Amino acid sequence: MKIGNINPRWFMFSVLFLFMCLSHESHVCFAVDTISTNQSLSGNQTIVSAGGVFELGFFRPGNSSNYYIGTWYKKVSRFTPVWVANREKPVHDIYSSVLKIYDGNLVLFNESRVPIWSTNVSSGPAISSSVVAVLLDDGNLVLRDGLNSISSTILWQSFDHPTDTWLPGSKLRFNKRTNQSQRIISWRSHDDPAPGLFSFEIDPAETNQVSLVWNRSQFYWFSGAWDPQTMSFSLVPEMRMASLSNSTYNFSYFSEENESYFLYYFYNSSTTAKLFMDVSGQLQQMSWLEDMEQWMVQFSQPRQQCGVYALCGAFGSCNEISLSFCNCLTGFQPASQQNWNQQVYSDGCVRKTKLRCSDAGVDVGTGDRFLESRNTIFPTHPQNMMAVSSLECKSTCLKNCSCTAYAFENNQCSIWIGDLLNLQQLGQDDTIGKVLYIKLTADSESSSKNKKKVIVIAIAVSTGLLLLGLMMFIIMKLRRRTIIGPELGKGSLVAFGYKDLQKTTKNFSEKIGKGGFGSVFKGTLPDRSVVAVKKLEGINQGEKQFRTEVRTIGKINHVNLVRLRGFCYEGSRKLLVYDFMPKGSLDRHLFRAKDSEPLDWKTRYQIALGAARGLAYLHDNCVDSIIHCDIKPENILLDVDNCPKLSDFGLAKLLGREFSRVLTTMRGTVGYLAPEWISGVAITPKADVYSFGMMLLELVSGKRNFEPTNDKEGGTFFPVWAARQVTEGVCVLKLLDSRLNGNADLEEVSRICKVACWCIQDNEIHRPSMSQVVQILEGFFDVSLPPMPRFLGEIINDRSTDFSSPI
Repeated sequence: MKIGNINPRWFMFSVLFLFMCLSHESHVCFAVDTISTNQSLSGNQTIVSAGGVFELGFFRPGNSSNYYIGTWYKKVSRFTPVWVANREKPVHDIYSSVLKIYDGNLVLFNESRVPIWSTNVSSGPAISSSVVAVLLDDGNLVLRDGLNSISSTILWQSFDHPTDTWLPGSKLRFNKRTNQSQRIISWRSHDDPAPGLFSFEIDPAETNQVSLVWNRSQFYWFSGAWDPQTMSFSLVPEMRMASLSNSTYNFSYFSEENESYFLYYFYNSSTTAKLFMDVSGQLQQMSWLEDMEQWMVQFSQPRQQCGVYALCGAFGSCNEISLSFCNCLTGFQPASQQNWNQQVYSDGCVRKTKLRCSDAGVDVGTGDRFLESRNTIFPTHPQNMMAVSSLECKSTCLKNCSCTAYAFENNQCSIWIGDLLNLQQLGQDDTIGKVLYIKLTADSESSSKNKKKVIVIAIAVSTGLLLLGLMMFIIMKLRRRTIIGPELGKGSLVAFGYKDLQKTTKNFSEKIGKGGFGSVFKGTLPDRSVVAVKKLEGINQGEKQFRTEVRTIGKINHVNLVRLRGFCYEGSRKLLVYDFMPKGSLDRHLFRAKDSEPLDWKTRYQIALGAARGLAYLHDNCVDSIIHCDIKPENILLDVDNCPKLSDFGLAKLLGREFSRVLTTMRGTVGYLAPEWISGVAITPKADVYSFGMMLLELVSGKRNFEPTNDKEGGTFFPVWAARQVTEGVCVLKLLDSRLNGNADLEEVSRICKVACWCIQDNEIHRPSMSQVVQILEGFFDVSLPPMPRFLGEIINDRSTDFSSPI
């Protein structure tokens, strides 16, 4: 039955639609992806792109109380803004603030109805009445003169005004007329989207390369020139792997009369990925892994965090192996403790005590003095001075009130005026560090030391008798708690208290390593057994889930796996206790043992075999197959007999959504990450096989996989050169560590090199399993000559396509 000529169903739908429009918070109903004239957006209202990819509305970043208009991914479960309109002018009341079309522009009015942001384009009266703002599926917010996307003119687009993110399909431009580069600028902090200190742009001097810039003035990283043949930058070989992997991106460079620009997009339109300028000063290529619900960092530039210029700000020191990258120099404290707690260090440090700035030129006890800082990389911008001795150089700095540090190296006096920037502290094993003398007040430390002495004496006198009386009782309680554990007696894992581990490690004073999961400290238990205590970072699991995962790891027992002794869970403090490995990690013996005897070939081969057995056990013999996800020399530890033991296995589950932090370990050309990490497909145990193959090449050669070779044919990166030697049947002794002087079993070298090249094949189907690797290394199977992995072959123009079975 029809009502006149009206279909009843359509009539009811129209009524319902009208009711929804009238009852909407804004009292306006408009197209889902569009803001039209006389319409507005406020409160929790949003518009969504036609395909549901992006969403635009008000949002509040992190712990901030401020609100901003921005665009974020709609389908990504983790809130990720990609563009912000009012970066420097937030609003506080989103229900009184309005985003609407006004006078031919998209304008944001704050709670006082004052316009604080606008697209700011000129348009005539005829156009003003038909202007609409549309959010597209590529993330571009477009202002145009009508709903017809074909015939309408684009008046303004957010792609021309990026914030910290460079999305696929948008152009990174250089204007040849004005000699100005378009900038991708970091947020000021995780809670503040205002422009920060770090930016990414086309290099004005060489418009076919991109660069990273500090404070719009100091260039600290260059991509190298664009190579149209490889479709990559000369100093970013990771791009070659990414562009040659399946379902990855296409990167292009164009040079026209008025502008030059770079453009990239993904072959697979369902891939969610971005390039963005992090608050840490690193440019990061990231992909969204839907099955893991997390962003995965494919690669970062600069590769080392301390490669970022002035990362730690004024009077801050960067250290790759410290608990945190940045520390204030002695006598200084963070300028903003809140930012430092969020690992944003660019505010730097300030003096605890002002300099006396004595004009006497004599380093007396009551005047200014100098603190010796050894093994440093000097700050930037030194001034060379005339001085014949270290004493004269010191006096020169002392007389200058603006001088903050000096150094005397090779009969050359250098002084620094004002803030010290880009200072780096090296590890004890590094030999390139120099001595820097930093100006302080003479009493900056002595007064605090005296106060500490007074406090210590007072406490000692007042509590001495009490401590003496309770000593035996406390020791017995701690011993019982440490050895038995409050919950997990019966010979299983020990549940340690945090204070117990503080005492065990002498308040975490002896740091022996740092990895993707946290820092490791040496400790001694009451029974005098030595342990390694790992302070986990970024673990957000609840106690029940944490204990469940740890119990699972604790049940894993194999001669080539580091044994877990116990754990600690107290609030935000989560620690694991392992057996201590006296010879440390494999990387120390391969890459940092310049003055010690290198590992002989027999030992290296046994390390390869033992590590393979441990990994095969994780893949095939556990109740649930465990994918390690971070195989590299740093995670292979050696006991007193050089028996290899894998560490950090099973920890990926503990990190949950923070797991991507572990995957930032790409080191140069192809790092240790398999191509499937780049393409975003499902991860299987074969990803570990790839990493193991890369590690084998390092074990044979004693070279990092990102080191360039001395190859006269091009000086290419080591894995490329090594794979070519193996696949072409060249004598594999060329790959052997030169420190061994050829003292190795040729058959074993050939076997290990060939299996390594099988392990690093592009397609995981062509890689052997770890059980097969063990059998090959044990000599039960012969291994055929492997083909050149496709992406490596492309790099050296070798188009080999033989993908037969490795065994």
